[in-house]
Amino acid sequence: MFVSALGCLFHRCGLRPLALLLGSVGMLGACSPTFNWRELRLQGTPLQALMPCKVEIASRPVSLDGGTPVELHMHSCDAGGLTFALSWAELGDATRVPAALAGWRRASLSAIRVDPARVDEPATQWSAGVPGATQVMGLTALGTDPRGQPVQMRALHFVRESKMYQAAIYGPALKDANVTSAFFEGLKLP
Repeated sequence: MFVSALGCLFHRCGLRPLALLLGSVGMLGACSPTFNWRELRLQGTPLQALMPCKVEIASRPVSLDGGTPVELHMHSCDAGGLTFALSWAELGDATRVPAALAGWRRASLSAIRVDPARVDEPATQWSAGVPGATQVMGLTALGTDPRGQPVQMRALHFVRESKMYQAAIYGPALKDANVTSAFFEGLKLP
């Protein structure tokens, strides 16, 4: 059983470094043909992440703080009935971070039709860390998707210098703790 789990980690999940293997024992349950974990390095950033499927990439200008628009880079994929998304933006000025972070978090709630005023309520908060980030804020909520179907969101917004990031999972239910842990614990800013 352990040998087949190692094979899963090395072949299907694409995890090669021994250090990652030693730190990933809890992820064994998340490794399956449905979740084909692979390391992703976001071009233009130091961010390293694990994604469970091949990503699609897009970008568009947005104003996160009500000021000058910045280019928002998005990487996302769908696996196991869930959508996994990584996004980042370079603000160019660290003084813009607080307002942009607040705006992005409110927009995350609005996207699933949850009142953005709830952004600071204890029920929408969760704690997590991202190695190398100077600020990390967790956000979780149950809302509805564009078709009116229930959707649960769990997101981390994090910062280093003037770069802001969001890592999020969306789905009808986020029941598998191994999958959510693998995604969020795979984030690193070396």
